[in-house]
Amino acid sequence: MIERAELTSETRHAPLCGASDEMIGRESVGFTLNLHLHFAADSFLRCRQVMLSTSKLQTSLRILLRTRGQRSPNARSIATTGVAGGTQGPNAYCRDLVLKRDYQAFLTSQTFPEEHRDAVFALRAFYVELATIQESVSSSVIGKMRMQFWRDAVKGFPDGRPPQHPIALALYEAYQKAKLPTYHLKRIIDARDAELHAPTHLTVDSLIAHAESTSSTYLYLLLSLVSLSSSETFSHAASHVGIAQTIATLLHALPFHASQGRMVIPAEITARHSVNQEEVFRKGGNAKGIDDAVFEFATIANDHLITAREMMKETGGKVPVPARPVFVSAVPTALFLERLENLNFDVFDRSLQQRSWTLPWRVWRGVYSGDF
Repeated sequence: MIERAELTSETRHAPLCGASDEMIGRESVGFTLNLHLHFAADSFLRCRQVMLSTSKLQTSLRILLRTRGQRSPNARSIATTGVAGGTQGPNAYCRDLVLKRDYQAFLTSQTFPEEHRDAVFALRAFYVELATIQESVSSSVIGKMRMQFWRDAVKGFPDGRPPQHPIALALYEAYQKAKLPTYHLKRIIDARDAELHAPTHLTVDSLIAHAESTSSTYLYLLLSLVSLSSSETFSHAASHVGIAQTIATLLHALPFHASQGRMVIPAEITARHSVNQEEVFRKGGNAKGIDDAVFEFATIANDHLITAREMMKETGGKVPVPARPVFVSAVPTALFLERLENLNFDVFDRSLQQRSWTLPWRVWRGVYSGDF
């Protein structure tokens, strides 16, 4: 019988996320509210800018109609049409895509220095695009065609031949400025391509290998962006953080995948707890053994977070300032695992699908304290 209080074999007396014993004072709450007001104001200003750009576009069109001017046939544009009728460049497109599809990554990306921010959003938009191909296509053949498009796109970067696609153009700009290794980009593509045919994993080792080729490799790219890829300590820690992120993402999405008839927890874990997949698909959190399987899976994620933290001991237990924007991406993972523990590992509890109001504050605390 699994004791829920025994979270890992090495840290049986530690809380799952290592932060549950910290109290948030009135000043911290006020700071959090200010952050929310900041994001609300930022959203309002961006909406206003879109409206102004739309008005300017309409004025320009009227002038063009009056003068009956014609555009040069050799002129080229990389702008994309926005939902509000305005135009936006590749970097703005990537930023908006991350905001809409990956809010947690949007928050953590804001912690990078301004000179790196466009590249971070380009990398994340690329990552999100690949991760969602499986769910957005009707067949694996179409999925493979889209993967091949991205393979060809990255292959053309060294020759200066990016396709006219907003994400590809923004990614090419990041590649040029930061000298990003195309090997990592190709590795993510290959891993997502393989996922089209094998979306589930029989063993934990198989899943960890997949996580290393996706989430961890994305973090390697961020380390390259801030010129820290040569550090073995940071690279090793990033590997563990990426694995924890992958597991947390799968657990968060388990209710959705179960509704689609997919079990994302490795079969060796579900078998150990006598979980009947069909019962999970029908009954969700009421299925026999599912909470124990979730507990074991979450413990693996927590073990990798603990390992990553321990690797920072040589720097006083804190992440050095230049690397903090990279490792603050572990904060949403730690927060999710903490919330899951508080719900007794009931991953089907609907409150887990809601955003935590403490996330912005936790992200910025991670930036300033060096903790994750």
